[in-house]
Amino acid sequence: MGAGKSTIGRLLSQELKLNFVDSDKVIEERAGADIPWIFDVEGEDGFRNREANMIDLLSAEDGQVLATGGGAVLRPENRSNLQGRGTVVYLKASVEQQLERTARDKNRPLLQTPDPKAVLTELMELRHPLYVQVADIVVETDRRNPKAVVADIIADLREKQIVK
Repeated sequence: MGAGKSTIGRLLSQELKLNFVDSDKVIEERAGADIPWIFDVEGEDGFRNREANMIDLLSAEDGQVLATGGGAVLRPENRSNLQGRGTVVYLKASVEQQLERTARDKNRPLLQTPDPKAVLTELMELRHPLYVQVADIVVETDRRNPKAVVADIIADLREKQIVK
């Protein structure tokens, strides 16, 4: 959350001349409702079911940069689909950076709490090992210009001979 997935994903897709797809946006479009509403009505498990179905569908497509929600790694099938079907980039951001970037965002159901820093800390402890497990590339995003992050990703992709 707040690592820059949408911003960096869009820029990366432009540089690579690929389509950009945000799985959360596609979920919202298909549901006809925003993610906070889905969480309210179906709970987190209902949302995660929708997310797993969407990642299965989207990760099977070629020619795109796919941004997923931060919790997508919680499900083994998502980790398997992402890792087996593409190159996974972990945009690593500190809890402090995440807090700063999400402070005024009301579209984050997990952070609608009196202590969002505690929630982000707990989420990081749970998710970080999973991000590292599936990532082909890890890039720090704290206090960095998105274009510099994209340049690092492209350099890593070239080094791994994934792109020219």
